[in-house]
Amino acid sequence: MSKLLIALFITAGLSVAGPAVAQMYASKTASTPMSKDSYTMAKTDAATQYKADKNACSSLSANAKDICMAEAKGKDNVALADAEASYQNTAKHRESARVARAQATYDVAIEKCDDQAGNAKDVCVKEAKAALVKGKANAKVDRVVADTNKDAAVKQSDARKEASVDKRDAEYKVAIEKCDALAGAAKDTCVSNAKAQFGKS
Repeated sequence: MSKLLIALFITAGLSVAGPAVAQMYASKTASTPMSKDSYTMAKTDAATQYKADKNACSSLSANAKDICMAEAKGKDNVALADAEASYQNTAKHRESARVARAQATYDVAIEKCDDQAGNAKDVCVKEAKAALVKGKANAKVDRVVADTNKDAAVKQSDARKEASVDKRDAEYKVAIEKCDALAGAAKDTCVSNAKAQFGKS
């Protein structure tokens, strides 16, 4: 098995891999496209692994099973997206692979939020959504940075501005949700501080 394919499966196995791993993977695929045979093998291996992961979940029940299934599906989606990115070797496909990783992380996080209740669950959901927004925004910025068109600098600036707004809005929603755990004057102060911090009226 090639070193690239081994690296692919290591990356796919870490469906919640951090930006450093994703960045390392992106630079690797940017210079070394995957062969069609390796791509076909990667998809077949991903399908086999997904079946094994689903079977491993069958002994669980309730939310533990839901979390296990979300992890299995996310791992499969990331493996397929990584294989596609490596085979197609374009900035757009690498962006899609990073979005798939962010989505997989989100899907698992949302299932884990079900183990909580009340405001803690609400905050958990908002934080998961904020992380998804950030992951997608960062993937878009990196794709635009990799764009070799003559207007790449303008696109990059616009993408960063849009990403910044999206991130701040997501963080604001988390801050407001945390205020819901309070009451009376404390809640009013919390909301006012959040609005001031994020420039909301």
